[in-house]
Amino acid sequence: MQNVEATTIDEYIAAFPPAIQKLLKQVRETIHKAAPRAEEKISYAIPTFYLHGNLVHFAAHKNHIGFYPAPQGIEEFKKELARYEGGKGSVQFPLDEPLPLTLISRIVKYRALQNEDKAKEKEQAKVKKKK
Repeated sequence: MQNVEATTIDEYIAAFPPAIQKLLKQVRETIHKAAPRAEEKISYAIPTFYLHGNLVHFAAHKNHIGFYPAPQGIEEFKKELARYEGGKGSVQFPLDEPLPLTLISRIVKYRALQNEDKAKEKEQAKVKKKK
């Protein structure tokens, strides 16, 4: 939508018109509720939530809000996401439609479990290696 060089998610959101800010805030709040232990940061110049690795990203564009839950997040929910444009690891939510916040929450929870499981596996592998 516009070239935003933000260092925080607050700065990123503030760079957009009020109607877009409202949507971005809804996505942010939904992610927070679904993954309260995830940390916020800017990565790839867009808002990112991090929990044992990148969890999800989101961004404002001219005609949509982009949501990036990695290919695993898209694949797991492909039937529910089929009505939206998107790619291997992304989905586009049109600005002129209500955001599917419940679906976003479910995707974030799924991705959080994936990342936590992966972190546990890494930790267990370290423990086994030390023995």
